[in-house]
Amino acid sequence: MRAVCLFLIAVAIQIEPSLAQHTHAEQSMPGMSNQDMSKENTPMESHSLIELLQHRATAGTDAQPNSSPAPMLMTMRGKWTLMFHGEAFLNDIQQSGPRGADKFFSTNWIMPMAQRQLGNGTLTLRAMLSFEPGTISKRRYPELFQQGETAFGHAIVDGQHPHDFFMELAALYDYKLSANTLLSFYAAPMGNPAMGPLAYPHRPSASENPIAPLGHHLQDSTHIADDVITAGLTHRNVRLEASGFHGREPDEFRWNLDSGKIDSWSSRLTVNAGQNWSFQYSLAQLHSPEELAPDTNIRRMTASLMYNRPLQNGNWASMLLWGRNRSLGDGNIGNSYLAESTLHWAGKNYLWTRIENVDRTNELLLGENPEPAGFQERYFARVQAYTAGYDREIGHIPHLSTAVGAQVTWYGVPDILKPIYSSHPAGVVMFLRLRPQ
Repeated sequence: MRAVCLFLIAVAIQIEPSLAQHTHAEQSMPGMSNQDMSKENTPMESHSLIELLQHRATAGTDAQPNSSPAPMLMTMRGKWTLMFHGEAFLNDIQQSGPRGADKFFSTNWIMPMAQRQLGNGTLTLRAMLSFEPGTISKRRYPELFQQGETAFGHAIVDGQHPHDFFMELAALYDYKLSANTLLSFYAAPMGNPAMGPLAYPHRPSASENPIAPLGHHLQDSTHIADDVITAGLTHRNVRLEASGFHGREPDEFRWNLDSGKIDSWSSRLTVNAGQNWSFQYSLAQLHSPEELAPDTNIRRMTASLMYNRPLQNGNWASMLLWGRNRSLGDGNIGNSYLAESTLHWAGKNYLWTRIENVDRTNELLLGENPEPAGFQERYFARVQAYTAGYDREIGHIPHLSTAVGAQVTWYGVPDILKPIYSSHPAGVVMFLRLRPQ
């Protein structure tokens, strides 16, 4: 975590003082002059889905409402617009109940990016890195009822895996066919296919929450995938996309780049109706996503509705999300439902909530024990999770927003799991948050 903090501060110092503080994504538009770039706190925003996509202020080819904030550092170098996004949390988690655990760890990511005009389009080069393989020990952090991926050869239960060091390495080209039509191409040895909404580490509605949603692996876990190729066509405020990618989830060795043949696909429809709304529906087929169940293929569907409302000295971002996995082998189906919202007001205060209703599999009954011979994973119970949190910005480090805060999560436990988890388990996270600004 110390390395993360030093890196963020070093970048803030190196990028010259003429940086604009970004309230909205249009400030990352290539072609702006140095004079335009030097204006502090200029209120700018995208006025259409096409403008939003050209800015490429999000991961992969994801979209959000046109009015969404995009905090970043930015400057010009010749014909290139250089940008830096990122976030780091230093967390202490305490959980109750027989399965509860305590831990001190950091969740974090950084995203340097460069853009320039190229012909009749915009070229974007982007990397996203996370130091979580070094800041989260034992290949997981505690999170009651969480499932997904592996650690030390066993399925992770009641824990969340760290992100890979290489979260994204990508090139994008957006070609302007006309004033109202955009043709887009995306290629990434590690990247984000056209599947699901904006992933939870990057959503304004989850900007202050350092913990992954329980429904992550039914909703947006494909935001780190191997060998991704995407093409998209946008007309006015409607976009259609299709992706091919390698379907296996990242392995537990988080510092390297994985690879594999393109064996999975996804498609996504996005509609941005007005400045403050964004809807997406996506469908994907994942080939052998789980290392411990290599013969299982999954059909995943998601639908989400995002709302963003800029406020004086603040912002209000919310999202409703549904995600569904269906095993193509035995037809077993799991659903997840999420509602989350973050209110930023008076410049320094953040208040947020996340509510989930998620199907869980019988791996919860095994805990950290190895799966017995012949074990077949199946959804069998539904868990509710309720989170509320608050933080406040402190300090005056140039170009770096810092905040201290806490959140509490309590659970609705089905009867079949109460002997294992108790009736009323809960968790508390206290944290320090850093973000370039």
